[in-house]
Amino acid sequence: MKYAIVDLETTGGKPADEAITEIAIYIFDGNEITDQLISLVNPERPIHWYVQKLTGINNKMLRRAPKFYEIAKQVIEITHDAVIVAHNASFDYRVLKKEFERLGYNYERPTLCTVKLSKELFPRQESYSLGKLCKTLHIPVTNRHRASGDALATVELFKMILNKQRNLIDRIETPDLKPLKKVRKNVLKTIDELPPKKGLLYLYNKYDRLIGVYYTRNIKQKVNNIYIKDKPLAKDLQQQINKVDYEILQGSLIGKVMAWHYRYKENPPFTPCTKKKLTANNHQFSNSHMMLIDKGHHTGEKSIIYIENQKIIGYGFYDLEWQNHNPAVIKQRLTPIDDHPSVRQIVQEHMHKYKLEKIIRLAD
Repeated sequence: MKYAIVDLETTGGKPADEAITEIAIYIFDGNEITDQLISLVNPERPIHWYVQKLTGINNKMLRRAPKFYEIAKQVIEITHDAVIVAHNASFDYRVLKKEFERLGYNYERPTLCTVKLSKELFPRQESYSLGKLCKTLHIPVTNRHRASGDALATVELFKMILNKQRNLIDRIETPDLKPLKKVRKNVLKTIDELPPKKGLLYLYNKYDRLIGVYYTRNIKQKVNNIYIKDKPLAKDLQQQINKVDYEILQGSLIGKVMAWHYRYKENPPFTPCTKKKLTANNHQFSNSHMMLIDKGHHTGEKSIIYIENQKIIGYGFYDLEWQNHNPAVIKQRLTPIDDHPSVRQIVQEHMHKYKLEKIIRLAD
């Protein structure tokens, strides 16, 4: 799915009169940023003094900036067939619609609000403002209260949200409040666009139910293999696939654990969470408290599997620059996982056969 991560700075004042002073849009495909639009905007009206103080954007800076009508076509094109994602989406979407209404154009896009999603997926936070939430979750923010800086912070927050809840179709709000009707290409035509990379493959039916999830060393090849099989079960799966999604992962252990987690949680009919035949050992780890560090989604990101009191309590990701190993902080970023003997065996077998990048042993 295509997401347009949006942040706007405005003149302030009465809602009917406020106008955009800066806009940032990052196009995110669920794995990486693929396009962007960043621009100051001449609002053709004065900026409220408080907003000038907050953002550092003043009237003089905007005299030679393009007016909104001069970038409106770019906004329409870059957000075409995308879901608008913003922190407090109702505000950004309302302001965008108002700007287009002044031009006589009806701008409509489905939306996702990271405030609403954060309240659901990161409960009991002191505040859900972007600044305080990023501080709590240790998301780096540069140029706070500027459109580009806040939009990039929202991208990082949205990545964390996707790590916890990959399929957000039920959370998308449409202008007419009806279920989102997605126009999809034939699945077979999308195979050429899939990357020949390691990661997770998600298969959905026409009701957007997850029907299969795989960890694979070659996403493109895996989908090809699914379609060349001619056994009855394989043919049934081929007929039911309506959408293919993927998540590139450089780390093998995190891919195996996440695939198990989605199977255990969602129980997809074509890849149910089968109970592995357990070995005779008692599946105790060498340390009661430790973090298993390995590769993440991309270079510069690491994955974490957190073990506490001999139990796997969750997994997560962090950027290479982020070196805060405080357990209380790390737990805020984790996706909880059920500690089941089969996932414990997956972890232990991998640790026995392969070398992780780092194991951080914590005090008992």
